Order: sequence, then C-alpha cells, then structure tokens
Amino acid sequence: MKRSRINDILRESDAFMRSFGYTLPPFAYLSPDALKSSDHSEIKARRMGWDITDYGKESFDDLGLFLFTTRNGLNADLGKMSAMLYAEKIMISRNRQLSPMHRHDVKVEDIINRGGGTLVIELFMADTEGAIDQEADVTVMVDGTLRTLPAGGHLKLIPGESVTLLPNNWHAFWGEDGDVLIGEVSTVNDDLTDNIFALPIGRFSNIEEDEPPLHLLVSDYDTHL
Repeated sequence: MKRSRINDILRESDAFMRSFGYTLPPFAYLSPDALKSSDHSEIKARRMGWDITDYGKESFDDLGLFLFTTRNGLNADLGKMSAMLYAEKIMISRNRQLSPMHRHDVKVEDIINRGGGTLVIELFMADTEGAIDQEADVTVMVDGTLRTLPAGGHLKLIPGESVTLLPNNWHAFWGEDGDVLIGEVSTVNDDLTDNIFALPIGRFSNIEEDEPPLHLLVSDYDTHL
C-alpha cells in the first residue's frame, strides 16, 4: 500500500469523523518528528494512534479497515485490581468493505454503530479447538438484550446499536448502505498477538514509501521511532 494512499485515507477519515461531530485527541495530529519526543512514550508503548490496514492484500477498498486507538491499557496489567484494563477505538468500515473473519483469545469488545450506514456482522461460534463451528447457534448481547442467530448469521446494527463480542465469537463485518463510523470499547487491545484470522492474512499493511508520512501509524512505531 503506497504511503500516499495512506495519507489520503487519513485525511478522508478525519473529515468523515468530524462530519459526525467526533474529534480525535490532540496527539493524533503530532508530526512524526514530534512523536519521537520522550513526552509521548506512553502513546508508543500502548500503541495508541492511527491504524490503516489492507490485511496485506493490497485491496483496501474491498478488504480493509480504518482505526484509531484513543486509549489502551497494557497486557502486563491484566488481572490487577487497580489498572487501566480497557481500550477504546474509533473505526470506519466503508460501504461493502470487508473486515475479515477473526476472533480474539483475550479481548472482549463492544462494537457500536456510531453513525452512517448499517453495520453488518457475520457471526460464528468457536468450537472446543478454537476453530469455526459451522453448526452452533450464536447468542450475543445487543444493548443488554440477548439475541440468537444461526451459524453464519448476519447481525445488522443501525446507528446507535451495539453488540458485545466474546473471545469465542468469530466475526467479520462490513458497511451496508453507506460508510459506517464504528466505536469499540474493549479490554486491553493487543493487535500484535490477539488476532486470530480464519484465513492466512496479515494484520498490517505492507507500505511503499512514495512520500513522507502525514502521521505515523501504530505499525510504524517500531521502525520510524
């Protein structure tokens, strides 16, 4: 994925979020050089910030997702009584843009339609080995109400609705009838180790540096800082 395309997506996504009255925190707009300051070491350690992925398949419009992590705890603190054990993201799923089937080993997450089109989530249960169970019904909590779907059922969330997904919930999602602004509230987020995909794909994009980055992505932190 070319850096110039990433920069364009950053601008487009920022404008889309602002159209719903959602403003990112000031650290979002730090230059790459400013982010190198030790004052921002926690941002880097907690992998907060911009995230654009095409899952390594070079087809962002069809297979991809925009994310920004606004806050995040640390894996090392999980299980402690007094610690930041949660994370929050804002995401954009474009119309018919697939975020592929995956689950997590640790993370429990609320996925919230914050505005735009309908968010469609395809759901399966995990079997005892963690693989996709093609037969079992799936029961999830939608805004405090339990809802049961058949294996592979499509849960449709209109703006304002949300669903709680557990580690045994395989899920893929996309926007329908328009781009969707998505909120995520979860336990500590670890995109380096806690994403299990149904297909052999990567979590991050392969970047071709055809122009300087407008802002660094979290996947840039290990190489650019």
